[in-house]
Amino acid sequence: MPDYHLLIFVKNPVPGTVKTRIARTVGNERATEVYRHLLAHTQQITRLLPPDGPVWKRVVYYGDFINTNDGWNGNEKRRQTGADLGERMLNAFFDEFAAGATRVVIIGSDCLAIRPNHLKQAFCALDTTDVALGPATDGGYYLLGMNQLYSFVFQDKPWSQPELLDQTLADLKQHSLTHTLLEPLTDIDEWDDYVRQSCEG
Repeated sequence: MPDYHLLIFVKNPVPGTVKTRIARTVGNERATEVYRHLLAHTQQITRLLPPDGPVWKRVVYYGDFINTNDGWNGNEKRRQTGADLGERMLNAFFDEFAAGATRVVIIGSDCLAIRPNHLKQAFCALDTTDVALGPATDGGYYLLGMNQLYSFVFQDKPWSQPELLDQTLADLKQHSLTHTLLEPLTDIDEWDDYVRQSCEG
């Protein structure tokens, strides 16, 4: 039976360390409230993966410190390791495939529009394509999935820049890998993003 691992990259909601671009508009406390909302949403949608079928495993990767008493209890918890986002994701994917995963999907905790169906679509896509990507409207991606480790995807990339998705797709083509693109969604990086997404429900 397939072994599906969902990785969730998070931070702890400590004022001054999360959603700093939003904080420039509304202050650290309000920005932290926004991030708590995003965490709660991510926790909710990841709990709704189906219990039947493949073996589902959720692993929460903290960017700062492992919180032993938060809303992620009941999931495996680990620390992110690496010098930049690419290296941290690479190390997480390596560890999960080494642990026996046959499909690995990673998301962050920045997207109010993501739903359980996006996660299911990504895992299903990996039955027929090598890589699944959820495009973000800012030119990056909110989801990345693989059916085996393709290390080059994480190397020499313009993280947090609008050309990230295009460069990733170009690399996949150069390596003759197939991919599936999910529905484009908006990450919450600015206060206006949050207000708009909150109104859209």
